[in-house]
Amino acid sequence: MIVDGTIVFSGGKITAVGKSVDVSNAKIIDCTGKQIYPGLILSSSNIGLSEIGAIRSEQDTYELGDLNPDVRSLIAYNTDSKIINTVRSNGILLANIIPNGGVIAGSSSVMQLDGWNWEDAVYKKDIGINFNMPSLVATSTENASNKVLQDAYKQIDEVRDFFREAKAYLNEPTHTTTNIKFESVKGLFDQTQTFFVYCEMVNEMMIAVEFAKEFGFRTVIVGGTESYKIADYLKQNNISVVLNEMHNLPLMQDDDVDAYAKLPYQLQQAGILYSINDFDKTGSGNRGRNLMFNAGVAVGFGLTKEQALQAITLNAAKILGIDKQTGSLETGKDANIIVSVGDLLDIKTSNIGYAFIQGRQVNLDNKQKQLYERYKTKYGINR
Repeated sequence: MIVDGTIVFSGGKITAVGKSVDVSNAKIIDCTGKQIYPGLILSSSNIGLSEIGAIRSEQDTYELGDLNPDVRSLIAYNTDSKIINTVRSNGILLANIIPNGGVIAGSSSVMQLDGWNWEDAVYKKDIGINFNMPSLVATSTENASNKVLQDAYKQIDEVRDFFREAKAYLNEPTHTTTNIKFESVKGLFDQTQTFFVYCEMVNEMMIAVEFAKEFGFRTVIVGGTESYKIADYLKQNNISVVLNEMHNLPLMQDDDVDAYAKLPYQLQQAGILYSINDFDKTGSGNRGRNLMFNAGVAVGFGLTKEQALQAITLNAAKILGIDKQTGSLETGKDANIIVSVGDLLDIKTSNIGYAFIQGRQVNLDNKQKQLYERYKTKYGINR
């Protein structure tokens, strides 16, 4: 942390950071008394793909079929979404936009949240393939439980067979016909893409690690509610974790009521690369606007403020493979910067005054602010 420091950026890049920095011939933005942070990053989100949950025509997250690796979220990304403005005004400048249909849902891309169209908004395209692990949680009755688990393991075997066939196809020097689905996962085998596995339980995460070992995938667990139980094993196999939900009830009835809040600290102590996120893939409507407050909750359960901030900036950038461009305020990185009037992680004082994406100042207006301005004097109340 630098007290009374200065950041200089030009051409979209940070050119200097420190206390004694030459600012001659520069436009000065006075941030006295305010706090400056790297732009926040959502590690997993459907922003721009899902607008109003109750209206089917405004959902563009699903495709038919179980194996859809060739589906690309970025071409469906809607830059005119009203939700984008809301999360951006809270300091979130980048998001990994994921598809959500089938077992293999397709490829996700990192988008910057101030683009005219999807081509303009792409920050890093097709960074990973998303695998929705079938649930291996037993149900209340034995017969039903056996059927559920049988179906789940059958789907997992189908995915394993798919990757084996893809590996064989990609090892062939020439092809008589092009298989688009196999071509879509080529980046997993050379680790230019990440394998994002959505699962919660220990047995599900163990299968994800088996995939990583067999195919050599760079693997990230998304969810990972029980990741603390096998933290050493995950670290041994270089598995990162994205923690999706913070304000939630325990997964199992005998878990601690504060299990989600304690999890970041547990992974921090285990030395696992993790990020804090704010997204419920089941469709509860949580869209990321509470990202920084999730990190703030983790401070109350063991993390330092610096560790919590890193969990929503640099750690997220590392997991998404964009840490050379963003995630921290360092010379040479993109000028993705936010300025808060108060402590960013504190719900009482957090108030974003400025935001810059690649050095470009972005508008912090949103629908809620517009409605507030419209109605604040309607009944003679002006505050």
